Amino acid sequence: MTYMKYTPYIYLIFAGYFIYDGIAKWGDPQATPILSLLIAGLAVFMFFFRRKFAKKMADRNNKS
Repeated sequence: MTYMKYTPYIYLIFAGYFIYDGIAKWGDPQATPILSLLIAGLAVFMFFFRRKFAKKMADRNNKS
């Protein structure tokens, strides 16, 4: 399962996209840039959460 150590970086790609989307929508009064920026913040949080969780599982497997 070596792909599991690369999957958290997908969240960073999504965060980058939603940050770009939020900045692009910032000047439009009809758009909702705050929602895009909140999703980007959630994606960054998920990146760090998944990375920490994967490290914890790897440490648990090494103890066995």
